[in-house]
Amino acid sequence: MFMQNPVPSSSQSAGDRPSASEIEGRDADQFISSSPSVRKLIARAELVAPHLRLATIEGEAGSGKHTLAKYLYHLATTVRPELSRSAFNRCDAREWLLDAADPRSISGFTYLDRVDLLAAPGQALLLRILRSIEARPVSGVIVIASSESPVRELALEGRFLSDLAFRLSAVKFAIPPLRERRDDIVPLGKALLDRIRHRYHVAGFTFDTGAIARLLQHSWPGNIRELSSVLECAVLECTNGVIRESDLCISSTPAGANKALDTPQALTLDSAIHKHVNYVLELNHGNKLKAARQLGISRSTLYRMLETSRSARN
Repeated sequence: MFMQNPVPSSSQSAGDRPSASEIEGRDADQFISSSPSVRKLIARAELVAPHLRLATIEGEAGSGKHTLAKYLYHLATTVRPELSRSAFNRCDAREWLLDAADPRSISGFTYLDRVDLLAAPGQALLLRILRSIEARPVSGVIVIASSESPVRELALEGRFLSDLAFRLSAVKFAIPPLRERRDDIVPLGKALLDRIRHRYHVAGFTFDTGAIARLLQHSWPGNIRELSSVLECAVLECTNGVIRESDLCISSTPAGANKALDTPQALTLDSAIHKHVNYVLELNHGNKLKAARQLGISRSTLYRMLETSRSARN
């Protein structure tokens, strides 16, 4: 059963709460979401799953690509009996190519991790294999690729074969990072706590208001994987079942933030603005369009600010 917002009500006992499928919980066919962007993404998954043969899931490390792939597997095997006999096969794209020289031997559901790490020979081999699969009349094959970088952008930069990029991204699921889907932080946190509780065989945990505020304030550069780590640490620190802000192992300044704030020159308003702009750019892996959207400015304004910063340094 798919649950878009499985936050337990106060009337539910700890044993009735749903598991944290977003981070590979016990029920892999669930995908926890309260945010409109992810609900839209899930609606697309439900639309294409009955007809799926090839797709790509793009998103930052720890954002939930594997979980979405498992949800697609659940949807596809529910409506396509020829796939129900196959297991969910997850493998590194580079290792998979070593054993997939004969496309006729490929069947079932295959999830290829990190196609963006393939070198040019590997990309060419993958393209040949996908062409062969597409030419087969049978429909009992699904290949889902994952990438931390948009494959079409990599192709524009000359780092990825254009033909392969277009094939992979004809059906594409782009998972937004956790900082852009803050409606999901608390539901995910509660589900994660439930998963951790079962792992350690301890009673349930709740957040106090200070802890919730801190969770919502943090930028989560490590996405759901970082949230899971922080909450597991908090469970081990907590002594009374109520997680407070002091129990959260989150640094007082966001990870990766600029640290050169110890000189008078660095304390000017312009300097602070430029440091923040560069930090947001780093969070978005240099994607200026995404950074501009997150900053609430136009891309042309961002370009002017960067140019001003370069001129000032020169």
